[in-house]
Amino acid sequence: MTSTRRPDQAVAALAAIGLLIFAACGGQPFSRGAPESSPLAAFSFEEASERTGLVFRHFTGATGEFYLPEIMGSGVALFDYDNDGDLDVYLVQGDFIDKGKSMRDASFPVADGWKGGGRLFRNELVPGGKLRFTDVTGGSGIAALFDGMGAAIGDFDNDGNLDLLVTGLGRCLLFSNSGNGKFVDVSKEMSIVDGHLSTSAAFVDYDRDGWLDLFVTHYVHGTTVERKKCRNTAAELDYCGPQAFPPSIDRLYHNEAGKRFRDVTAESGIGSSAGPGLGVLIADFNSDNWPDIYVANDGAGSFLWMNQKNGTFLESGLEMGVSYSSDGKAQAGMGVAVGDVDNDGREEILKTNLRREGANIYSKDAAGFYGDAAVRMNVLKPTFAHTGFGVGFADFDNDGWLDAFIANGAVMAMEQQRGQPYPFRQPNVLLHNVRGVFQQVEASPVFEQLIGRGAAFGDLDNDGAVDIVVANNNGPARLYLNKVPAQNPGRAHWLRVRLHSRNAGLRGFQAVVTVEMDSGKKQIRRVDPGGSYLSASDASAHFGLGTERRVKSLTVVWADGSRTAHSADAVDCEVQVNQP
Repeated sequence: MTSTRRPDQAVAALAAIGLLIFAACGGQPFSRGAPESSPLAAFSFEEASERTGLVFRHFTGATGEFYLPEIMGSGVALFDYDNDGDLDVYLVQGDFIDKGKSMRDASFPVADGWKGGGRLFRNELVPGGKLRFTDVTGGSGIAALFDGMGAAIGDFDNDGNLDLLVTGLGRCLLFSNSGNGKFVDVSKEMSIVDGHLSTSAAFVDYDRDGWLDLFVTHYVHGTTVERKKCRNTAAELDYCGPQAFPPSIDRLYHNEAGKRFRDVTAESGIGSSAGPGLGVLIADFNSDNWPDIYVANDGAGSFLWMNQKNGTFLESGLEMGVSYSSDGKAQAGMGVAVGDVDNDGREEILKTNLRREGANIYSKDAAGFYGDAAVRMNVLKPTFAHTGFGVGFADFDNDGWLDAFIANGAVMAMEQQRGQPYPFRQPNVLLHNVRGVFQQVEASPVFEQLIGRGAAFGDLDNDGAVDIVVANNNGPARLYLNKVPAQNPGRAHWLRVRLHSRNAGLRGFQAVVTVEMDSGKKQIRRVDPGGSYLSASDASAHFGLGTERRVKSLTVVWADGSRTAHSADAVDCEVQVNQP
């Protein structure tokens, strides 16, 4: 059930994709690569947002009142909404919290011609042959004219087209993808009603019935963010922390065969605990082939909702060792990511936190419990001085080891920036994985000082390297194009695996792909677009192979627990695996 997409096997529309992406998949004989000790090229990124037309600036809606949501947003989603073989981009937009305000009241007014609401950018790579983005929001049917926070991607109606959910202040909007470049707002008819401050969200088939359900995190209860005033130690008006507001429970919606979503928060057990949720991660944390839910809470212990396989969940974060820091303290959890950092077959959890807390990386032991390995894996030191938000694991240099990227931006004024209009800028962090221990990359365009929030990951120019899109608060979006293949021809091989479940809407979500190289090395990747902070990434499994040029076997454990084995007769290309 494996197919390697090649021009001579595709219809005309896909032939262009093959020429752009899969020129190296010609079935040529394999040969062993150079010895492993041969060094790969250093990290290389180009900031290419303006050059490619991905021009977007986040508007906070700030008017000097210091409303909490102003400093929180926003996110970004990468998804192929038109099914043409390249990744498109949706960027979430903010708005005035006080609807009585206008642009003349704004602390940071936008330029003439600015258009409110999130923006959908179509990638013109296929069939045009050149990476270029076109703003197609106007004719798309997507109208998210409110203070948006995050975005989630999933095919809730199993029609083969990826749909879009946008979270934010006082509502969630669900846009159904019609498959013709158009979206329809179906929030009300699908019973998605939300009056709180919703942040990250994720689609997950938690009961394995073949339909994607929906989990939505909440930061605080109601819309009291519009009225609460807080002051800092200097008695100046400042942004409140979550402790100033009543906590809120997260929401779980069951998909009723694509006809509507039913709120099952209470009966599922999700409603038994409240917390200021920001990041959400779907993974199988106890290896029972059922999806569990991890929620990063800000200033409170994180939740780990363990799936009881009967429609209910049990909160087990403390028991599993993923709620607090190594010294038992609650931290300001923001973004989350999961991946097998040390290639031992067990996935780690990376969680970003507030400045002077450092990030956590929870590593699982042989007994199935987690411990914070931030010191051992050298994550604490390079993250300690920053407030981390969007985060992801990806093999940026295609050497076979998952690296990490963290988008940083303060929520409390930086001392050295006091007196500036918006003193929250921080550099991002890029961590190179050297056999399970991270080394901070010292120089890269990704380090520019902005106010990073959402981050999403995927190969936007289809060159075999994972790129990064960052949504910056009160600033421009950034596209960091990964130039490793161009810098390192023939020495940074890769394989991308895209899954198609028997239920079209599942898209292989929560499947685990294992590849074994000719040398005997193995890597695993989990397929899911969620994680990070307020964002959604490409739902494919990307493997860096380094100098190796042969994949001996490819195994998929699907979301329903079934297992299939496949051959992979090429590298430097994308293969499609269909569930039988």
